[in-house]
Amino acid sequence: MDHYDFIVIGSGPAGRRAAIQAAKLGRDVLVVERGRKVGGVSVHTGTIPSKTLRETVLNLSGWRERGFYGRAYRVKKDITANDLRTRLHLTLGHEVEVLEHQFARNRVDTMRGEARFFDAHSIEVHGDEGETHHFTADSFLIAVGTQPFRPDYIPFDGKTVLDSDEIIELPSLPRSMAIIGAGVIGVEYATIFNALDVKVTLIEPRNSMLDFIDAELLEDFTYQLRDSGMALRFGHKVEKVTRQEDGKCDILLEGGRHVRTQMILFAAGRMGSTKALNLDACGLSTDHRGRLKVDPKTLQTEVPHIYAAGDVIGFPSLASTSMEQGRVAACHALGVASIEPPDYFPYGIYSVPEMSTVGMTEVEVTERGIPYEVGVARFRETSRGHIMGLDKGMLKMIFSLKTRRLLGCHIVGEGATELIHIGQAVLNLKGTLDYFVENTFNYPTLAEAYKVAALDAFNRMGGADVAPHMSGDE
Repeated sequence: MDHYDFIVIGSGPAGRRAAIQAAKLGRDVLVVERGRKVGGVSVHTGTIPSKTLRETVLNLSGWRERGFYGRAYRVKKDITANDLRTRLHLTLGHEVEVLEHQFARNRVDTMRGEARFFDAHSIEVHGDEGETHHFTADSFLIAVGTQPFRPDYIPFDGKTVLDSDEIIELPSLPRSMAIIGAGVIGVEYATIFNALDVKVTLIEPRNSMLDFIDAELLEDFTYQLRDSGMALRFGHKVEKVTRQEDGKCDILLEGGRHVRTQMILFAAGRMGSTKALNLDACGLSTDHRGRLKVDPKTLQTEVPHIYAAGDVIGFPSLASTSMEQGRVAACHALGVASIEPPDYFPYGIYSVPEMSTVGMTEVEVTERGIPYEVGVARFRETSRGHIMGLDKGMLKMIFSLKTRRLLGCHIVGEGATELIHIGQAVLNLKGTLDYFVENTFNYPTLAEAYKVAALDAFNRMGGADVAPHMSGDE
């Protein structure tokens, strides 16, 4: 058997960051990837494909220019599924090339095949040609990610009824689409296809969506969805899905309502890809969704030398946080101190329009009993917003009345996932309202909305009569 200091199962964001971190510490590292190429779900079916698809749709549809030229404006009149796939394949090819180069440059060994534990200190890898390899290691990281949840009552066929992995290889653009599940994935794809003028119906058994988003922000976002023509069917479970003789699908909702559509995307949940790992052999078990439980600070599982990171451990299931989890796990496994991530990280939703949030929502601030004030800026209030033709979008900040510290920042609209990092920096550095009021922002920029929102809060807090800035925690 070949022995390694550190073996990583999975090459997504958590796996690759952990492997490269361990290699930079001078350790012998092996990455096992069962997919055709390195990158994991993030590169091949998840983060990168969906965001590439979104950018392609916004460019070809002319969505960003419709504020000036009207809703009928198009950059390309007849957009096809092939148009979407062309840019997607170019982007994914580049991502794989970058990752392969990173592994080679840092002398990380890679192997393609399916890994399973033989015992707590060894694995066997089954290759494509039927060969089996055995490896031992001092420490392991499980970073296998997730796969779509596929319930029996949904008649998946890869053509008219698809899951969120299959949607990126869409054979043709439908005239209508029903999306079951209003989580992050469902909302992103619903708005992407809506921007292509596909008639979209978003179905969710709960009465709301994205409950972790600030309520005021979500209200603005929901208004934009309805205004764009999207049908929202909330509070109704799906009872039955059938394919009709005319090729369309019929969805029976609880209460007797029917939704007829040309295509269905089922995006209601994902499962940890742990079934093939033979976890019993190493003393581990998963929850009902195939996810592993870990110590949130060290990323150790119940077996101390086996770690897990990324989507396979559940919330927040972000590529950005998965990378940090991988780094922390590698450092702890190899006995190297690592800097703990800040308390607050940004959450980005690449919908159309996009949303991003960091820190506490207004509900959370209220529940903690913190006296606060809010400042809001509309993108249409900025000169850059006028230049870009934006008539929608907003930035909201929440400040402590006692300390003037920024408690939360929430943005919906063009560039939200980029703009949020200003708020993130001030929040984690314990900055106050005064930073935004006293500093100069480039003009004209959307970032100027921070100044507008801060002045809005400043005036609500008493303006010039407000007490000088104070320090201290809540």
